[in-house]
Amino acid sequence: MERANASGRVPAVFVHGLWLLPTSWERWAALFEEAGFVAVTPGWPDDPETVEAAREHPGVFAGKSVGQVADHFCDLIRRLDREPVVIGHSFGGLITQISAGRGLSRASVAIDPAPFRGVLPLPLSSLRAASVVLGNPANHHRAVPLTYEQFRYSFANAVDEEEARELYDTHAVPASGQPLFQAAAANLNPWTEVKVDTTAPERGPLLIISGEKDNTVPWAIANASYKRQARNRHAVTEITEMPGRGHALTIDHGWREVAETALAFVRRFVDPAAPAPAV
Repeated sequence: MERANASGRVPAVFVHGLWLLPTSWERWAALFEEAGFVAVTPGWPDDPETVEAAREHPGVFAGKSVGQVADHFCDLIRRLDREPVVIGHSFGGLITQISAGRGLSRASVAIDPAPFRGVLPLPLSSLRAASVVLGNPANHHRAVPLTYEQFRYSFANAVDEEEARELYDTHAVPASGQPLFQAAAANLNPWTEVKVDTTAPERGPLLIISGEKDNTVPWAIANASYKRQARNRHAVTEITEMPGRGHALTIDHGWREVAETALAFVRRFVDPAAPAPAV
């Protein structure tokens, strides 16, 4: 945060989702810095610094709710001297939309975003991916790891076996079960934390990116999120589908195409070289 504020540049804040760490954004951060932004890659509360530490101490992930994580990121964003662009993946894409609805971002990109209240489709592949957690009510308060087979289905179904193994070994960590239970009940709970202000006048431009072969957040969910967001009459809302890509599209061999799609959208609305406004 101090580095971003000292730089005077427009920050690009990256928000990871379940079963990943901030290190999953390293290549994205470098690309956005080359484009003139200053990258900020905060973790969820209590995130370990490395995959190895995360696997050794899985309990640190337990009990993290959507509301807690959203407030954590929004508080961090408010500490930035310049309004940032925000890019998030999966549940990080949900957090991205929450922060946009609170008027905290100049432009936002939500990649294969987890659904919020009002998003109704429940494809079978999504239910199967979520059943890893939802199949046991005790997981609500636990940190839940993925086996390789579960990761292969939920994240790495669109890459070959060798790459899937590499992605699992390099990136996969346990995750809080609570957000999945919250998302599953969002349309039944009027007080849910899994809600987005889609019509806020200050929401800013939003791009939703969907992986064509994503089992966890299929097109039906991403497109339903887009349709809710497109009701915003004050800001641009767009959606694009990345052919042949799964839920691991931010970390697999084709990450650059996705990152450049996000960057091109952001640069239409935000000039990272623009001087900071006078106080």
